[in-house]
Amino acid sequence: MMRGIDTTVRRLRRRVFEEVARLGFKANADTLNDDMEAIPYKMVNEETQKYRESVYRARAVVRERLRLAMGLSLRPENKPVHLTAGVEASNISDKYYEPPLMQVIPSACEACEERGYEVSNMCKGCLAHPCIEVCPKDAISMVGGKSYIDQDKCIKCGKCKSVCPYDAISKKERPCQKACGVGAIESDNMGRAHINNDKCVSCGMCMVSCPFGAISDKSQVFQLARALTEGDKIVAEIAPAFYGQFGDNITPRNLKAALHELGFCEVYEVALGADIGAIAEAHHYVNKVSTGELPFLLTSCCPSWAMLAKKQFPDLIDQVSQELTPMVATARTIKKEHPNARVVFIGPCAAKKLEAMRRSVRSDVDFVVTFEELQAMFDAKDIDLKEYEAESSFHDATGAGRGYAVAGGVAEAIEKCINEYYPGVDVNIEHAEGLAECKKILALAKAGKMNGCLIEGMGCPGGCVAGAGTNLQVAKAQKKVKEFVAGSSKKIPSKELEEIELK
Repeated sequence: MMRGIDTTVRRLRRRVFEEVARLGFKANADTLNDDMEAIPYKMVNEETQKYRESVYRARAVVRERLRLAMGLSLRPENKPVHLTAGVEASNISDKYYEPPLMQVIPSACEACEERGYEVSNMCKGCLAHPCIEVCPKDAISMVGGKSYIDQDKCIKCGKCKSVCPYDAISKKERPCQKACGVGAIESDNMGRAHINNDKCVSCGMCMVSCPFGAISDKSQVFQLARALTEGDKIVAEIAPAFYGQFGDNITPRNLKAALHELGFCEVYEVALGADIGAIAEAHHYVNKVSTGELPFLLTSCCPSWAMLAKKQFPDLIDQVSQELTPMVATARTIKKEHPNARVVFIGPCAAKKLEAMRRSVRSDVDFVVTFEELQAMFDAKDIDLKEYEAESSFHDATGAGRGYAVAGGVAEAIEKCINEYYPGVDVNIEHAEGLAECKKILALAKAGKMNGCLIEGMGCPGGCVAGAGTNLQVAKAQKKVKEFVAGSSKKIPSKELEEIELK
């Protein structure tokens, strides 16, 4: 997992977001096209690091990244379309998005092999040659004193690899495909990765796993930057996974002040909505599941998990919690207090961009940006978070709600609420992290093996702190969030929170 490592791919992504944010803050429609055209030359020239085999290919990739960062779609490969085509529609200070969210940049994809086994130079040509003995298709022979795999005969079973005493047989696997838990990565007619949008749940794990930076999501940093320059009332709601994402010594007070400097008028914790949800789902579990009225309850705060359940397990739709997600519950709270304000969700998750767009449940969220995109916006405005400090920290939420950021935290918060407010009710907890594990647990639930359970699913292995829009290595991020939870003055939400009317 490359998360949190300062790679060339990460630096290029951040730089594109930073340049696009600058365009938004500049908000000059007269020069927008020319300014866009200049960015690939500014980022890739003879004086910059050599990213690809030529500056021409590197610029081609930057151009497509630039379009995605503006919220536009990639250009077709089979007809001429100008870099700035469609930019007039995106040059607004409102939410803008052309589906789909996740896209493979063809000029960046290295057409990695989907799957296969290959003998490396670690082979000793041993006398036992167990690889030959276990191969069910006689695909392995000795050539020049080393094992050799005939790819036309190989069925990719992996038996040879499992018995090699020198670990000399490598399993070749497309990183994006390996990271995708729903089998959405396929191949186009040139062998490059292609995303099947009927299967994709927009978790972004393919994006963060591609070592060539060939997969990217769309962004709203340009539109948000424009909105912030226009002086409208804009409120930030920040997900609990934020702790530690902007530097080891950056406190909530630093972050709050920096957000004000960027142009936000207020800052709320999304953990407030998590607290509201924990109480509501505790109530739901006690009244519906523990009584036997429903077989089990699936939490709903992870949009990729909820999308997986709805796409691949439609029979379980009634068991997905109908409570508002923390993002939406917090946004509803903000809109009650600031009816004319626009709400920006700042979090670790790419899929939240889709949740904010859906029409079935009103989200009340006007923009979604990730921690990665927010850092680029700070960079675009030369805001050093260490230099800013607010008079007060965050006081909107409890440790239980803040714990939602780490895998297992949602179920744990609900369990704590049940133990506190419904003593004597037993809670059966199950949780899965990563979409492959989520699929397994949903299959078990469908087969009746999870009855009586509260089931938490997280699309990203590790929970929200492992989301596609994070800045920090997962283990370190988990540790930071646990510190934040432990330092919370209130541990669990009051039962009265369930009475807040947010529908």
